[in-house]
Amino acid sequence: MSTIVKTSSKAYSVLIVSTFAFTVCFMVWLMFGVIGIPIKKTLGLSATEFGLLTATPILTGSLVRVPLGIWTDRFGGRIVMFLLMMSTVIPIWMMSYATAYWHFLVIGLFVGLAGGSFSVGTPYVARWFPKNRQGFAMGVYGAGNSGAAVNKFIAPALVVGFGWAFVPQVYAAVMLGAALLFWFFSASEPSHLVSTNISFKDQLKALKDPKVLRYCQYYSIVFGGYVGLSLWMVQYYVGEFGLEIRTAALLAACFSLPGGVLRAIGGWLSDKYGAHQVTWWVMWVSWICLFLLSYPQTDFTIMTINGPETFHIGLNIYFFTGLMFILGIAWAFGKASVFKYIGDDYPDNIGTISGIVGLAGGLGGFVLPIMFGAILDLTGIRSSAFMLMYGVVWVSLIWMYLTEVRKSEVMGAKSIPSVIYSS
Repeated sequence: MSTIVKTSSKAYSVLIVSTFAFTVCFMVWLMFGVIGIPIKKTLGLSATEFGLLTATPILTGSLVRVPLGIWTDRFGGRIVMFLLMMSTVIPIWMMSYATAYWHFLVIGLFVGLAGGSFSVGTPYVARWFPKNRQGFAMGVYGAGNSGAAVNKFIAPALVVGFGWAFVPQVYAAVMLGAALLFWFFSASEPSHLVSTNISFKDQLKALKDPKVLRYCQYYSIVFGGYVGLSLWMVQYYVGEFGLEIRTAALLAACFSLPGGVLRAIGGWLSDKYGAHQVTWWVMWVSWICLFLLSYPQTDFTIMTINGPETFHIGLNIYFFTGLMFILGIAWAFGKASVFKYIGDDYPDNIGTISGIVGLAGGLGGFVLPIMFGAILDLTGIRSSAFMLMYGVVWVSLIWMYLTEVRKSEVMGAKSIPSVIYSS
């Protein structure tokens, strides 16, 4: 009995400290979403250039996810996570000395390594828990996505009080402290290591599996869209509603915060009802919210018997923020449910598959801000970002219907997870 208690205590210690470390990494990873606004003004950047600036760290954090997942399987999450966090401290500090656009892009590539922490911590914490609790464990760890909201609380105050260059200096010190804290309160378990000689090229062969491709598509929405909009929303509020940066960041956190902290609930729901049901309803909620968010501010005139009458259609700031809040909740659940799929279908290869799916989600987070900026420059319509996401969700709904929903009940005794659990 004492052995069980000791093991359980260690597992929860690993989960808590890993979640804290991931929160810090995510905060750093998305810091351009706030400090990019004064940088954009100083350098006179276009919307596309601003999108590239915010997305550059996302690229590196995405590309390293697969090899980091492999190394986690092979060497263990504790050492990989610690070295990853330490490797970002100096680049974060150097960011405060950048003056030219290309400086920010180059240094941002190194800062972006922090984003790879997801594919390290996910298999690391999952292996400390039994299978019927892995959805919960991965959901709690994934709640570190709330670092996006933490960034929106901290960075604007630092920018207003001390200037944007002070933010990287504070973040570098926080990253160093978090790395040391993680090392002293985490643990290693040799039995969790997976002996493998599979190369990076061999791992990518998993993309031939239709299920992996499908999970990549889902994750490019619930995570890639979350990252993209987290980077985009502060400047959206500033431009669309004329808010100052602190108020804009606070309202943008109404999307980022639930999109992170509620991921644990999504993991619990996925354990209870299955990844299939949760993901299906997440896509429908996303479709409805994005449809409403896509409609631009519109004035139109109708000729009536009393002469011309002008009407206005558009979301006010309260309705807009409410929809973003609901969207954040849906994507929090979706991020957890996608990884529940992985835990169920690839229990012996979680690190590799989560790395590949995480790569797809991260690349979505890289491409989307650039596309948001390009479409905005092209059309001049700010809500075009939501139009793009609406189209992407349509693709996932159709794909999911053809490959899963059409073959099973979404709810009820004959649904996929019920069959799995009873077998």
